[in-house]
Amino acid sequence: MSFYQRVYELARRIPAGRCASYGQLALMLGNPRAARAVGYAMGACRDASVPCHRVLRADGSMAAAFGPGVQRALLEAEGVPFTADGRADLSRCRWDGT
Repeated sequence: MSFYQRVYELARRIPAGRCASYGQLALMLGNPRAARAVGYAMGACRDASVPCHRVLRADGSMAAAFGPGVQRALLEAEGVPFTADGRADLSRCRWDGT
């Protein structure tokens, strides 16, 4: 299985209302320095079964790949809490991998 396929399989396990960071997924895959590669995988994903919108930067900020406001709207619809400055509040919604 390729690295991207492993990323997608792991991302599919993130439940609605929870988020993970690129670095967190890299660490879970046994490649702690591969956060950027996880980001590239998310950006390249065209499979609707992969909830790419649930994978964020380490500070809870969102990528521009979805277009203005799209990723946030998807996360809000799932009940993800946000901080006053517009980042997902990972202290309240971080996925623990289970």
